[in-house]
Amino acid sequence: MPAPRIDYVELPSATAHELTRAFYARAFGWTFADYGPDYASTTTGDVDVGLNGQPEDALSAPLPVVRVDDLDAAFDAVTKAGGIIAKPIFAFPGGRRFHFIDPSGSELAAWEAVPE
Repeated sequence: MPAPRIDYVELPSATAHELTRAFYARAFGWTFADYGPDYASTTTGDVDVGLNGQPEDALSAPLPVVRVDDLDAAFDAVTKAGGIIAKPIFAFPGGRRFHFIDPSGSELAAWEAVPE
């Protein structure tokens, strides 16, 4: 696999999940896969967009997500480089991820695919 890169951006949509989804479908022709009632994602495989409609989980800003081959190694590398873990490793349908804060205060996530 190539070097780790941002391949996913999660947008908060808790206050208007269906309206946000409809907006992107109409504006750009994007289609979404549903992952429960409050989460949807494009699935083009390039840089996908997730719409997080879960009020308890959605951030107030977009969340860039870096794809890695080895999530545990990325977790160690982020902490050794001085990153602050905002959310420890957790599983979701299709993968695992964690959130971290970089030295500028930006929150990002790292994820790895896990075959189902």
